[in-house]
Amino acid sequence: MPVPNPAALDFLLTRRSRPAKTLTGPVPDRDMLMQLLTAASRTPDHGKLEPWRFIIVDRAAMGPLAELAQTRGETLNLAPDQITKGRTQFDQGHLAVAVIEVQRDSPKIPALEQTYTVGAVCLALLNAALAAGWGANWLSGWVSHDREFMEQGFNLASHERIAGLIHIATETSTPPERPRPDIETITTWL
Repeated sequence: MPVPNPAALDFLLTRRSRPAKTLTGPVPDRDMLMQLLTAASRTPDHGKLEPWRFIIVDRAAMGPLAELAQTRGETLNLAPDQITKGRTQFDQGHLAVAVIEVQRDSPKIPALEQTYTVGAVCLALLNAALAAGWGANWLSGWVSHDREFMEQGFNLASHERIAGLIHIATETSTPPERPRPDIETITTWL
């Protein structure tokens, strides 16, 4: 008979990301952040490839990334609202962890499975931060997909990309619950 962990299950059934724009200081210190990264790294990793790494974006690094988002958005001729959205997460950010997908050559583990693992790392980090009492949000957007932004802002190699920017700080308000999927309509029994 399995031994239940009702507190963990309740957390998962009620977890809710906190909008990044509602986060403020203080942010986790280095020791707490390392604990959260350790928890995130316990993600299932088919082939033990560890196809991820982390880049910590502190408050001092946010300004240059906001400026780069502005410059890149203008270069790409994006609409002003898209440019604003791209730079806002950095203008308003206090601390973020860039989860970087690092594609590994493997004859056994397809690239897509590595991508799935890195997505799981993003969710695990988000959940670890929330479970530790922090406000957290997983953001991406056009800046996370723009090759020049990745290379200039994060010094990524050609086999790397941003999987997510996990903002972690102190929440200022608990967001209201939002509609969730109707499990009955998206579940099929064989």
